[in-house]
Amino acid sequence: MDKLTPTQRSYLMSRIRSKNTKPELEVRRLLHRLGFRFRVHDRSLPGQPDLVFPQARKVIFVDGCFWHGHDCRPNRVWPQGEYWSAKLARNIDRDFRNLQALKGAGWGVLRLWECEIPAGEWVPRVMVFLASSPEKVKKKI
Repeated sequence: MDKLTPTQRSYLMSRIRSKNTKPELEVRRLLHRLGFRFRVHDRSLPGQPDLVFPQARKVIFVDGCFWHGHDCRPNRVWPQGEYWSAKLARNIDRDFRNLQALKGAGWGVLRLWECEIPAGEWVPRVMVFLASSPEKVKKKI
C-alpha cells in the first residue's frame, strides 16, 4: 500500500526526469568533446534513444538502473506491491520491444546503465561500439 496520497505521489513522480539526466549529460559531454556528433532523443525511432548517430545507424540508451530493472546492486530493495511490480515489468518489456524494433530496422544498439557512468566503465565500450560500423566492415570484405 502506498503511504502517500495520489496527489503527493503524482507530484513526486512529476519531478523524475526522463530526459537530460545527469548520467546522460555526462555521456553526451564526453562524446561531444571527443568529436562525435549526434542527435538527441529522436522521436522517429522506437524508444526515443538518448543519442542517435544517423550516419553510422547506431543508437545509445543511457538507462537508470531502478527504472529499467538493472540488478547491479545485490542488496537493492525493490518496492513491494502490485503497482510497482507491474510498472517495472512494463518498463522492461517496453525496452525489449524497442530494442528488437531498432535491431530489426538495422540499427546498432548500445545500452549504458546509470551505475557505469561515474566509474567510467562505459567509455571503452562506447568507443568500440562507435568504431565498428557496417560501412567499415563492408569495405574490408
